[in-house]
Amino acid sequence: MKPTADLPALKAALVSRHGEAQRARIERGVDQLAALWREEDGDLAAFAREHFIADEKQLDATLARLETAFEQLDGHLYEISRELRRPTDLDLGPLLPVDPLLAAYDPAAHVTEDLFRAKAAFVALLNFPLTTLAERMEQGPGYTRRQWAEARLTGRFSRRVPAEVRQASARASADADLYIAEYNIWMHHLLDEQGRRLFPSGRGLISHWNLRDELKSRYADPEGLAKQRMIVKLMERIVTQEIPAAVIDNPRVDWNPFTNEVKAAPAGEVEEEAPQRAVVLDGKREEDVRYAKLLAQFHAARLEDPYVPVAPTAIARSFELGRELPEARVKALLEQVLTSPLVPRVAKEIESRLGRELEPQDLWYAGFKPSGKLSEEELNTLTRQRYPTAEAFAKDMPRILQGLGFSKEKAAFLAAHIRVDPSRGAGHAMQAMRRGDFPRLRTRVGAKGMDYKGYNIAVHELGHNVEQVFSLYSVDHTLLAGVPNNAFTEALAFVFQARDLELLGQAKPDAASERERVLNDFWQTWEIAGVALVDIAVWHWLYEHPDATPAQLREAVVRISRETWDRYYAPVLGGQGTPLLGIYSHMISYPLYLTDYPLGHLIAFQIEEHLKKAGNLGAEFERMASQGALTPDVWMTNATGAPVSAEPLLRATEASLAP
Repeated sequence: MKPTADLPALKAALVSRHGEAQRARIERGVDQLAALWREEDGDLAAFAREHFIADEKQLDATLARLETAFEQLDGHLYEISRELRRPTDLDLGPLLPVDPLLAAYDPAAHVTEDLFRAKAAFVALLNFPLTTLAERMEQGPGYTRRQWAEARLTGRFSRRVPAEVRQASARASADADLYIAEYNIWMHHLLDEQGRRLFPSGRGLISHWNLRDELKSRYADPEGLAKQRMIVKLMERIVTQEIPAAVIDNPRVDWNPFTNEVKAAPAGEVEEEAPQRAVVLDGKREEDVRYAKLLAQFHAARLEDPYVPVAPTAIARSFELGRELPEARVKALLEQVLTSPLVPRVAKEIESRLGRELEPQDLWYAGFKPSGKLSEEELNTLTRQRYPTAEAFAKDMPRILQGLGFSKEKAAFLAAHIRVDPSRGAGHAMQAMRRGDFPRLRTRVGAKGMDYKGYNIAVHELGHNVEQVFSLYSVDHTLLAGVPNNAFTEALAFVFQARDLELLGQAKPDAASERERVLNDFWQTWEIAGVALVDIAVWHWLYEHPDATPAQLREAVVRISRETWDRYYAPVLGGQGTPLLGIYSHMISYPLYLTDYPLGHLIAFQIEEHLKKAGNLGAEFERMASQGALTPDVWMTNATGAPVSAEPLLRATEASLAP
């Protein structure tokens, strides 16, 4: 509800009191205050007269006080949330019925509204500028560090979303996350049309992360093609929800994904660690649970729309507020890669290596990396011996970090500020939001130790954690803690992940391996760019069909996935009409996040190009991460000398394909 105060009279009175030199600040501050003031907040004019700060020393002290207070407030509430999610995030044994309920509770849901009601938010809005994205993009290169801190202070109060709306979003997110975390397929129980088991006995693989990595690992396997085709069919069944409900996380039944036939698994084939599950043989498909979870995320997001007039959809908030990059610009970057004439040239290179025409599974071709030339068993042996437990990986972090170029002292500092936990899901990193707390590295560790998939993820997550330490402990203003957006933390994590085999002593960089790196980066960016476009298109469809049912959403996702495939991928990989691009679990548990991956690849490549020139990964990584949460182009220009662009990757790919 709009305030009833006479704003022109209020501004005139404040200028009369504090002087003409304060006019611009007064006019902007009062307007910012009035935009979010409600009738129940009381007397706006009285508040403004009492709390407008003209004295520079008091203004400095107020900024510092708010910065300190919010670091503690955000940090401790985040720790509470992390602990409430601990049983659902970590592999600590069977869940109790109460655990998902605790995970769905967001202790920070009321904080922003509480700060408005306590009027602290209004002190910030009255005295410091609330900038638009256009202003930050235009003027940001000239901002002082103090100005950036002010922008981030007021930015947290650019919207006033009721706590119950935030809580609804937290519930939907936690529910979807748990659904995905427990969506395992026990590969030993997949049968081909001859009834053969193509995969070894063992723990289930989570969709989609482990399934994708399993597919990628089979390029060195003599029987890999049959296994890859089986995984593709399995993925398609998941997207279309034709997968029988009985086979999800159930090693007590066998399943042929080609015919969709379900049988009881012989007792001798059931793994010792198999969970108790019912043996249901009717083949009834999973109801549209996958899409019901996504629909719940959408409905929760829509509740927030009326409270954010500057970004009135989840899509707008994702790009304008989250990434601080306009959607049109991001989509143009993705399509620049997807439609590049380099795509068929790289595809020909892959065909020559495989000795066959490409198929849909080659979307995840892994042969450009040294790991593609090693068997899964060899890689698993290496990592399981070295990392039988999460603690073993934690103890080895100082060596890993020194191997990446950090000094002995810096490696010890970083390792002391990171904690390692065994993950229930595929793996993730959790930041710390106050100095004194510790980022968490989560990865899967099986009964036999950490397999290569878990190790590869762990090195990626370590990159996140190192960025999180530097961007919290090394920034001059904790209001700037972090990086511009998720794509940047993904990019910095990719820098670590690309060196995982070097850290195992399996590969040394040379001219040939550099060519492989470039081609691999290009192919991975091409792969995930289309997936990101599917994610974006699905959310546009949701806003156009807000009353859709889960079944209708399923049909839309399948259609969008097929159309995107046919436009960008079928000319290269075949598989006309496959819904494969809809397999990514992020679509369900982290809506609108997928775009950060192709952006992350582009950013990572720019960073890698800079590192090649600078030569010291450790020192440069610290310098870049310590900038904090600037806008993307400002951060990238400071880090590498140029704004975010696809051109460095495309130029390098062109050079790598030259005779």
